Amino acid sequence: MHPALNKIQIAIKGTAFDGDLFLVGGAVRDELLGRQGSDDLDLVTRQSAPELAKFLFEQQVSSIYPVIFERFGTAMVEVDGVKIELVTARKESYAKNSRKPVVTPGTYKDDALRRDFTVNTLMRSLNDESLIDPLEQGVNDLENRILRTPLDPVRTFEDDPLRMLRAIRFRWKFDLAPVKGLYDAIYMKRSRLKIISFERIRDELQKMLTYPTAADALDDMMKLGLFDIIAPEFKAMVKCEQGKYHHLDVWDHTRLVVKNLTQRTTDDFPLVLSGLLHDVGKPSTRTIDESGNTRFFGHEAVGAGMARAILSRWKLSSEDITRATNLVKNHMRLGSAPVFTDSAARRLIKDLGPDLESLLTLVNADANALKTGVRVFDLNQIRQTISRVQSATPAHKLISPLTGEEIMELTGLTPGKKVGELKKMLDEQVLDGVLMSDDKAKATEIILASCPSVES
Repeated sequence: MHPALNKIQIAIKGTAFDGDLFLVGGAVRDELLGRQGSDDLDLVTRQSAPELAKFLFEQQVSSIYPVIFERFGTAMVEVDGVKIELVTARKESYAKNSRKPVVTPGTYKDDALRRDFTVNTLMRSLNDESLIDPLEQGVNDLENRILRTPLDPVRTFEDDPLRMLRAIRFRWKFDLAPVKGLYDAIYMKRSRLKIISFERIRDELQKMLTYPTAADALDDMMKLGLFDIIAPEFKAMVKCEQGKYHHLDVWDHTRLVVKNLTQRTTDDFPLVLSGLLHDVGKPSTRTIDESGNTRFFGHEAVGAGMARAILSRWKLSSEDITRATNLVKNHMRLGSAPVFTDSAARRLIKDLGPDLESLLTLVNADANALKTGVRVFDLNQIRQTISRVQSATPAHKLISPLTGEEIMELTGLTPGKKVGELKKMLDEQVLDGVLMSDDKAKATEIILASCPSVES
């Protein structure tokens, strides 16, 4: 038993909660699946969960005064740094345009029926650790890897549309087979997703897209029409053919890039998002030249703008949006010239900063999603060039030797466009390797030569 639960077990001995308090949901499911123990702990009781929360605080078991939601009969406590949700067993009913339920007290079976999936209805007693299966179906479904809703799935998704995303996430996270009719119900009720806040949708997507099975989940999302609601821009990627270097359309290529990324890392959400969005600008920029070659000129810039709009809609943080869109914007840079020069390396190091390694990871995932045998650049050679240039000139030295103030002092110019142009000229010469970032004397000569009217 989790140490925090053990403390609660000891505290409630001899009280009305003794023998009437159960661990429920994901923690029980994961334990039965042999997965690593979770700190996501939910407890259910037929007694008053708010009263239990107050009792645990009074007994100094909870380190915080309970956060109580009287309307729902729930409360939050914290034990040994672990947040634990306490729930009063209940029945729920929903208004048509809300996912907030009307709550009334209920039995443990009632409480199980209002949950999302049968595999999440199992309960373990804090008293004797016995396993309870209120619907007499959860254990069987878990053993047979079946994804089933306790009630009719149409009603389940009508009541709480977010469960449509959870169904897809759980299917691919736990390798569950949806029962007949479950996916049909998602397709039927997909428009109900419009009532869910994008903050909630974003949180589900973040979990879904950081599993190694993210590409499969994306396929379900598209086929079930959920992207029609949250990212209609993606639809144009389906059946958008790409030409001789590709064996897949834009959408399936995108899913393969995401698969390549999530098999390498699952804890960098903006990087995975950049894989999802890196070619979103292709459909609107697709042309066929006189030789019959398919082209997507400028798709990375168009895609960066589209990515920013989509991620803003999904309510991501400004930092994550900036990271993902910057990767989308720059993902074609390594293949834009036949030779990757030192000058190109310096520009890449300066422009990408701490996201340089993420860009290389994205580019590698993209390259590995092309036709077998297609090689658009030598990434090993590019990495060697970057490493050598970084050793010779660290990123913080890839700047002009002179500040704007120093340029104005030399030239007598006042703040304005001309000063910016002169500083940018020095920046470019540093990036080209013509000028060292600490060579103020040479920089001064260059500035004076560029402003002949200035007396030396």
